[in-house]
Amino acid sequence: MKKFWHATVDAFQTFLKVPGTVALKGAHLRDAIDLKRIMIIAVIAVGPAALFGMWNVGYQHNLALGDGRLQILANFWQGFLQVLPLYVVAYAVGLAIEFFSAGLRNEEVNEGYLMSGMLIPMIVPVDVPLWMLAVAVAFAVIFGKEVFGGTGMNIWNPALLTRAFLFFSYPTEMSGSDCWIHLKEGETLVDGFTGATPLALGDSAAHYSTSVWSYIIGTIPGSVGETSVIAILLGAFILIWTGVASWKIMTGSVLGALFVGGLANLFGVGIPCWEQLLLGGFAFGTVFMATDPVTSAQTETGKWIYGILIGALCITVRLFNPGYAEGMMLAILLGNTFAPVIDHCVVSVHINRKNKKALAL
Repeated sequence: MKKFWHATVDAFQTFLKVPGTVALKGAHLRDAIDLKRIMIIAVIAVGPAALFGMWNVGYQHNLALGDGRLQILANFWQGFLQVLPLYVVAYAVGLAIEFFSAGLRNEEVNEGYLMSGMLIPMIVPVDVPLWMLAVAVAFAVIFGKEVFGGTGMNIWNPALLTRAFLFFSYPTEMSGSDCWIHLKEGETLVDGFTGATPLALGDSAAHYSTSVWSYIIGTIPGSVGETSVIAILLGAFILIWTGVASWKIMTGSVLGALFVGGLANLFGVGIPCWEQLLLGGFAFGTVFMATDPVTSAQTETGKWIYGILIGALCITVRLFNPGYAEGMMLAILLGNTFAPVIDHCVVSVHINRKNKKALAL
């Protein structure tokens, strides 16, 4: 029994400090950046989007009740109280499974779920029933991660698997017109207000009676983390500056989206291609999920192909699937699926090219 709980005890002891069992001499490569630090940097990068999202949840709540004042502290506190239970459930269920699995395998607890637990509450409706979230998290961690061997071995992004499970199992709770606004008992919406996200309306910003700046700032309905492009770009800067995420994947995703959206615009289909970058979960998915180092392409050329594929698939789903206004989730999961194939093709082409050069000499 003591051996079973060793992984859990060790995880808490080494959460904020380097363990005392590190190599001190010999032929070892030592670096200040390890998995724990990478995950913490990623959590810090997603912080601006999380904090603004909590404020926006409170703002949208009060706006639905007819109070559209920009009360910073009051709105943030309202949103914080609504989002906090999501984080408690996501981390409690996910970490419990992680600790139990590590104990069964007699391995150390990896820090990969630090980021997954941070992302999950940011990509689901704020009023999703907690029991649904718990079931979805358990499914994603067990069948999307642990059965493959844990952190570093999974094929798909666990946070996106959580959302996919919720979307296909409980579609009404994930895409209804009022799923973004949490109301307390006895509260009712004012006349004329709808909680649908702008992307779900399928038209331009002008038809939503708001400005493009609202999309950029983030004062629109949506999942907690996806609304503010400014906050997401701050996170992108941190990830690129520290080398934690690939700028090639981010750029490729944007180029792929602009290409498909631009082609559609030539035939008079869809909203302006640049506006697609501001709506829904495109920016959030491109920065924080498509760049997951475990499930994304590893080769440098493959990163470009992988990013372009995700951006193109996202806009394709948005344009030609009327039953599903958002396409980023499916695009990234498909990108995760084909990432190993992309890397294999890139490496094979490179080897064949080198062999031809060698034969020519």
